[in-house]
Amino acid sequence: MADLQRILVTGATGYIGGRLVPRLVDEGRCIRVLVRNEARILSRPWYGQVEVVTGNVLDPQALSEALHGVDTAYYLIHSMSSGRGFHELDIEAARNFGQAARDAGVGHIVYLGGLGDPQANLSHHLRSRQETGQALRESNVPVTEFRAAVIVGTGSISFEMIRYLVERLPIMVCPKWIYSLIQPIAIDDLLEYLACALDTLECKGLTIEVGGRDTTTYRGVMQGYAAARGLRRLLIPVPVLTPRLSSYWVHWMTPIPADIAAPLVEGLRNDVVVTNDLARTLFPHVEPQDYASAITGVLRDLDEGRIDTSWSDATGTSTAPQELVRLESRQGLIIERRRRSVAAPPRRIYRVCTGIGAARGWYFANWAWRLRGMLDRLLGGAGLRRGRRHPDELRVGDALDFWRVEALEDDRMLRLRSEMKVPGNAWLQFEVRQAQDGTTQLEQTAVFSPKGLAGLAYWYALYPFHAWIFRGLIRAIAWRAERTPAPPS
Repeated sequence: MADLQRILVTGATGYIGGRLVPRLVDEGRCIRVLVRNEARILSRPWYGQVEVVTGNVLDPQALSEALHGVDTAYYLIHSMSSGRGFHELDIEAARNFGQAARDAGVGHIVYLGGLGDPQANLSHHLRSRQETGQALRESNVPVTEFRAAVIVGTGSISFEMIRYLVERLPIMVCPKWIYSLIQPIAIDDLLEYLACALDTLECKGLTIEVGGRDTTTYRGVMQGYAAARGLRRLLIPVPVLTPRLSSYWVHWMTPIPADIAAPLVEGLRNDVVVTNDLARTLFPHVEPQDYASAITGVLRDLDEGRIDTSWSDATGTSTAPQELVRLESRQGLIIERRRRSVAAPPRRIYRVCTGIGAARGWYFANWAWRLRGMLDRLLGGAGLRRGRRHPDELRVGDALDFWRVEALEDDRMLRLRSEMKVPGNAWLQFEVRQAQDGTTQLEQTAVFSPKGLAGLAYWYALYPFHAWIFRGLIRAIAWRAERTPAPPS
């Protein structure tokens, strides 16, 4: 039975692990996660449903604790963000993990590596991914190694690199790797393979190549995304453009830093396609999507602002609790997050947030909101004339000036989706959480998904004005909540 197996997931703060954990939890599995910093998963919906061990794979004591009593362990970590020495660190970590798994009596390790012909001149990154699998097998614990190419999903680092370039550059000068063959796979299909490995005994000890229904080129991947977004893009191949130069270009045009972009770009010169039908034989019920369907899923997630995990979740340092404002760009979204401590209970702050707009106005610089409403009307939008259905109550789907209520959680969260005429999609979200010191943390998040260069130009041209508005808005909400009488129970 599923609930009799204890399963360890490493890399639970990363892109794949962070999506696999909730899937396994929903299946009723008994899950333990190994994370370097427990604070990174406190806000995950599944946090209270898993066992947490804090440590890393280079810490023997943490590994022993994490692997004790485990039947199957998922190894979903890599050290690429560590810099040029990532290969040696990956091998050392894999050997430590394999030995600890053997000592703990683990019966099965599931690992996600990279596609590519091992007999070819593989890039440093792809070679490292395959040698990491071999290092795990040295432990003599049965290893199922899945090998995949670009994962099509919001937050996947390889796909995000491609997507950012397509979004931001109408004309791209590309090296000859744009003609390399690739078999991208949708994130949902990859998760299906990973989850099914738990109950497919025949896959133990095997290396399984997985991919989507279509084989294409990187040029085809970029043009397919551009077509789905309604963007016209010109790709001009050139005979010489080194991976190092390409990585610097990626560094400046996307949120991916050069030290991570360099090994990724180098790997684009290799064909990464499935060469056998082992995946179909072992998992006949899995019907991988074609590339167009995978892209449709990505755009749907972006339109709905649903980004479950990201490649950047497992990098960098945690945000300090006292940090008040942070601006970041991830998965094609530009995010401005502000946080403020408020000396009022969550219910009172929530009532102030949900009472915004219409006759009450927008609490700060209301003249600016009215001006924006008039401009929106001139452009054919709704403007501010719609007001709101009820002065004090909101429901999902309600119009609120030039916003629409997209999500509500009583006394906790309000999310508004913009219906203004802008070159992209925008959201404004308010969240309230009770802190241990008796105050309440109010978090205000403005999110913009730009469409092409026009969207980027719109955001950055108006950001100084937006920053002033959003800074004043969160202060005005806090001021009102601290001075408003408590609402009735």
